[in-house]
This record gives sequence, structure tokens and C-alpha cells, in this order.
Amino acid sequence: MMKKVFSIVAALCVSLYAVAVVQADEKPEIKACRSVHLFYPAPDSIAFYNEVTVEKSEPGTYFMVNGFNMGYFGIQELYDGKKVILFSVWDPGQQDDPDSVKEEQRVKLLYKADDVRVARFGNEGTGGQSFLDYDWKVGETYRFCVSAIVNGKRTEYTGWFYKPEDKAWKKLVTFSTITGGKYMNGFYSFIEDFLRNGTSAKLIRRANYGNGWVMDKDGHWYSLTKAQFTADNNLSVNIDAGVKDQRFFLQTGGMTQNKTTELYKYIEREPQGLDFPKFPKSSAEVYRKIEVK
Repeated sequence: MMKKVFSIVAALCVSLYAVAVVQADEKPEIKACRSVHLFYPAPDSIAFYNEVTVEKSEPGTYFMVNGFNMGYFGIQELYDGKKVILFSVWDPGQQDDPDSVKEEQRVKLLYKADDVRVARFGNEGTGGQSFLDYDWKVGETYRFCVSAIVNGKRTEYTGWFYKPEDKAWKKLVTFSTITGGKYMNGFYSFIEDFLRNGTSAKLIRRANYGNGWVMDKDGHWYSLTKAQFTADNNLSVNIDAGVKDQRFFLQTGGMTQNKTTELYKYIEREPQGLDFPKFPKSSAEVYRKIEVK
């Protein structure tokens, strides 16, 4: 009986090994475009300005423009083709259930424009998010800024969007979160395919990011002329990044080939002139001495 058991176990092990070998030889199914990022080295800051021009979009795409240690800000094309502006700020901690966060630990809403929707979110950290319905266009350049005010152990982040049709900045929302009294850092941009249905991986997404600046706590502006090209752990090799017309670009999906910049390498561009309209004084006195470094 024991021999029979050993024989069955041995046969099962051989079968499992054979299956493993076959699976190892098979290419894994790629369901989504690989998320690609630009990380910008810069000092702790009270303002982060950046611009984006989308060249190719598909439903289920997030073109994130202003990412920082406690949130992100950008434009999305949703599953149905509807377009929105999204600004999110995280609670402290590593949890994914928004209801598990104590009230005093949560992101607080300090301001929102009448046409902006706000809600709690989870499953990728927890926090507060805001949406503005806005039919942004491929080929048009859009301008974003996040300002930050340290208030005790919290930092108050305001999302600003420049509406080209109005030729004016729109204050969307202000969120406050616990940071221990820290300023903004960890600046980045990315493209993400959140449709992830297999077909979406076969379609190209591409955007240019440029004229990025941060202002440090002493009021000095720094031009974001250097970025590191990174990606998530998706196995797709259809990604690329580089510089075109003195702007960084990211591309992912479809038949994209990695011809320009190797993954994890740094990219550099020439600094551009700063065209930065003044905000209302209530935004955070981000207009002091301008000194490009």
C-alpha cells in the first residue's frame, strides 16, 4: 500500500513538473499596457507646476501630471470615453479599506468648487478624491499646479487647473492630510491603463510632459529638467520614453518599441522659460522670489 501511495505521489509530482515547464515556456497574457513613469529629482516644495499634452488616448487611461508623496493630479479618459480631471490625496498609513481609518486620521475637505465632486476612496491606499467633468482634447496642452501649506502636523494641498477657454486658473479643491508637518516631495508623472481587458494592451497611449517646475519653501523655483524612466511589474516590453521638442514623453502599449531610453535610465532636457500666471493670494503665497536653479 505504501509503495502504491509513493507511486501515486511520484506520478503526481512528475505531472506537476511537466505542467510547470509548459507554463514557463508560455508567454503570460498581457491584459493591460504597462504603467510608465517619470520621476523628477527636486527639493521639498510648496508648489509643483507641470503641463501635459496627450497625443494618443484610449478609454480607461490616466495621464497623471502632478504626482507627489501624498497624492496625484491629472486627467482621465473613462471606460465610456467620458473625460475628467482627478485630484486625490492619501490618508497616512498603508490600509486599503477607507472605513477602517479613524475620523481624526482621515483626509479633511477644506474647500471644493461647486462643480467638483468629492468622495472617499480605497483599494490603492485610502484618502479623498475629487472629480471635475472636463472634455479635454488630444493635442492641446493643459496646465496643472498643486500648492501646499503646512499647518501643524497636517499639510493642506490645493489642486489648480488652468482653463484655456477662460484664460484663468480654477481652484478645484483643498484637502488636508496628516504629514507630520512636511512639505511636498517625491515628484512624478505617469500613464496608466486601468481598463485592463486584454484589448487595451494592444492600443497605444502617449503624452508629453514639460515646462515642469517646483518652488521650494524659501520661494525659489527649480526647473524639472531631469527625469528617471521607470515602470510597474507588468511584463510588457512595449514601452518608451525620451525627449521631444524639449519635453519629456511617455508611451506604452500597442506596437511601441523601447528605442529611445532604457528602463531606469535618466533623461535630461533643456530648461524652458517660466510662464506662470499668479494665483489668488489665498492660495499659499507661492509668488515670492523667483530664482531658477
